Amino acid sequence: MQYILGISAFYHDSAAVLIKDGVIFAAAQEERFTRRKNDQRLPENAVAYCLEAGAIDISKIDAIAFYEKPITKFARMLETYLSIAPAGWKTFPRVVASWLSEKINVPAALREAWPELSKDCPILFAQHHESHAASAFHPSPFEEAAILTIDGVGEWATTTIGRGCGKNIELLKEIRFPHSLGLLYSTMTAYCGFRVNSGEYKLMGLAPYGNPSYTQVIRDHLIRIHEDGSFHLNMDYFGFLHSDQMSHPKLHNLLGGPPRQPDSPMEQRFMDLARSIQEVSEEVIIKLARHTREVTQLPNLCLAGGVALNCVANGKILAEGIFDQLWIQPAAGDAGGALGAALSIHYGQKTVSRIIHPSGSDSMRGSLLGPAYDLPSTEQALKQEGAQYEVIEDEAALLSQVAEKLASGAVIGWMQGCMEFGPRALGNRSILGDPRSPTMQQAINRKIKFRESFRPFAPAILAEEAAGFFQLKGHPSPYMLLVAPTAENIRFPIKGHATGLERLQAIRSSLPAVTHVDDSARIQTVDRETNPLFYRLLKAFQKQTGCPALINTSFNVRGEPVVCSPQDAYRCFMNTSMDYLVIGSCWLEKSAQVGPVPTPTFDPIPD
Repeated sequence: MQYILGISAFYHDSAAVLIKDGVIFAAAQEERFTRRKNDQRLPENAVAYCLEAGAIDISKIDAIAFYEKPITKFARMLETYLSIAPAGWKTFPRVVASWLSEKINVPAALREAWPELSKDCPILFAQHHESHAASAFHPSPFEEAAILTIDGVGEWATTTIGRGCGKNIELLKEIRFPHSLGLLYSTMTAYCGFRVNSGEYKLMGLAPYGNPSYTQVIRDHLIRIHEDGSFHLNMDYFGFLHSDQMSHPKLHNLLGGPPRQPDSPMEQRFMDLARSIQEVSEEVIIKLARHTREVTQLPNLCLAGGVALNCVANGKILAEGIFDQLWIQPAAGDAGGALGAALSIHYGQKTVSRIIHPSGSDSMRGSLLGPAYDLPSTEQALKQEGAQYEVIEDEAALLSQVAEKLASGAVIGWMQGCMEFGPRALGNRSILGDPRSPTMQQAINRKIKFRESFRPFAPAILAEEAAGFFQLKGHPSPYMLLVAPTAENIRFPIKGHATGLERLQAIRSSLPAVTHVDDSARIQTVDRETNPLFYRLLKAFQKQTGCPALINTSFNVRGEPVVCSPQDAYRCFMNTSMDYLVIGSCWLEKSAQVGPVPTPTFDPIPD
């Protein structure tokens, strides 16, 4: 029996993963335990969880796999500073000081954090994009597949094209720093007033409200795109090489004014810019996908890297028919790098063969790889919080009651089983609502999530019913990573010509709360095998209403990580306008709660 611990840390969204004989056993992001969003620190709590899940201590670990090569990354940073000198002199001392501590000497940092680690336990390093590629291909259901990874930057690579066959992965082509689609998109994220490394999905959600009026400006001045999808950025407009700012004043002049201040009113030009950069990004991604097919001659594609979380672009790859099937790593960002590093080390051994599920499903276990809490531990936590609750032991009765309350317009916090690994709530740490309600989208955004009104919600739908509501071409979307148009038969005609955020007021389909203003939705298909309890809840809601879908959004508020423990769930519940909370078989009604509202346990980071 062999245990490999995968770790990502020191940049953003640190995580730990435990694999046992190649099987993904446990995985979690550090932020879920520390309540510090995008926590970059060494994932001590996530490691502790993984060891507990495996019923082992650190001394039993056979190898540790780190998700990138720090010395190579540091060399790239030094080379970059030298190439632009004397520019960058203000940030150079601080950056170098941070690297000369734990970032560059990862083995020492790991052994200091876990002194019980065996002296014979090797600490091994995978390249950043090798980790992304391994996280995409190895858990996929494909014996052979093309691989495309796109992100900000690893050591040098920002984009790679590769192929996987059996247990072997070969990276064939790469685009190198500073030419990065991820950094281009993040620059526009910052310019539009959102936080880099967490606000990119807001920019994606804002895009349909705008017009592509800056598309040609971006093509003419910021990025030169080639037919094979490769590209070059014009670094005169970017600040990330030599300062803490992503953009340069020259970019501000080009785009007609200064960046938007966070939480200020959303002007039309920022909506137009969001639409424009989304269209340019899609153009690059589609060309890269086509070139990947040409290079590999393979019919299936695996995707990872932070840009693979751009589910609109993923949906366009599917709609274009470039590949027969897509598989996207649900923890596509740096957290998933911990998984890829561990799998890369495991399958690098000569004596092992790759595990592929005979059913054709992937090996991610629905990405439900985090902590779970049984009834005794849940009750203990609720009693400590002074919560008023009842236990409904009959599952059918519980699901029927939840479905009834949802159908009557209630919003319910839903915490069940193992926590999700990756940024999406997939039915175990979710806030649920009725997608048929024309007021539910804005109500949840403003009263519960405390976030921008333009943000769309995703539908979770019974897999076998999805084709009747969304144009997915029969393709599953279990990890909420594909956007597709709504089916024509559920759309309503729109009267008038509203623009900008006014378009929110239109009722566009029979599922208005999950239909975005461009008649699309970010879909989660739920099947009986992957998440049987959530599947049965959807069936219960369908039985009561005829509707096989629910709003599914992550169980958190703005600036907070997704809840992990019963305490987190209760405190989030009490600090919002949610009506009910269900933790396992424990049922809580807001009106029955007494006493002071608990203090949130998260370290808020403005969005």
